[in-house]
Formats: sequence, C-alpha cells, structure tokens
Amino acid sequence: MTDATGGAKGPDELRQQIQRTRSELGNTVEELAGKADVKGRARARAADLRDKAGAMTVQLRSSAAQAGHTVHDKATHAGPRPVRGAVRAGMRHPGPVLVAGAAAGAAVVAVEVLRRRQQAHHWPRGRHWTPRGRQWPLWHR
Repeated sequence: MTDATGGAKGPDELRQQIQRTRSELGNTVEELAGKADVKGRARARAADLRDKAGAMTVQLRSSAAQAGHTVHDKATHAGPRPVRGAVRAGMRHPGPVLVAGAAAGAAVVAVEVLRRRQQAHHWPRGRHWTPRGRQWPLWHR
C-alpha cells in the first residue's frame, strides 16, 4: 500500500491516489463555484422566499375566511329577536332607515348650532384674557 512517508508503493496505487485527489479537488471546486455564484444564490433565495410568501398568503386567506364565517354566524345568531327583525327590515327597505339617519344627523347639527349661539351671548366664560393681559376677576365669570 503506502510506505511510512505517505507515498504510494506501486504505480496502481499511485493512480488510485491521483484519482481520489482529483475527485476531492473537483468537489471542492464545485463548492467554491456555488459559493461564488452570487446571482444564482440570490435567485434560489428569492424563489424560496416567494414560496414561503405564497404559503403564508394561503394560510392568512384561509384564517381570514374562517374568521369571517365565525363573525357572520355570531352576527346572525346574536341579539334578541326584535333587534334581528328590525335589522332585517332595514336591510329589505333601506329608504326609511336613511331618512331616519338623516333626521337624527340634522337634529344633532341643530342642537350644536343652538348651543354655540347661546354660548356666544354669555361671553366671557372660563379663563379669558383682558386686553391689558390680566385675567377677569372671579366675580366677573
């Protein structure tokens, strides 16, 4: 086989050793070429991330759909019967619901306008500064 110095004893063994060394060197060169191929590694990484993102998208869509079904089921089965009936009637005939909402909004606006007009006649209220830079006395408030 080999002698004490690590060399081959015969020509056949020398050829085998050369063949092993060439094979190891070829594997090393392939590994180094793979590490040096930045563009190829980037493409592989992008494909991997694309696959992960696709899987995450599918998972999120399914969980969102499941949550939507759960909310829908709870909404259709929740609340007392009169409330459900009123909601269903409002869904069938939205005109009166819109009129009632507009009337409520107009009432809120009218109350706010009247409140502001009334406050304007009671000026000064709270802490207001006089032109001379002093606060109004407590008896004036």
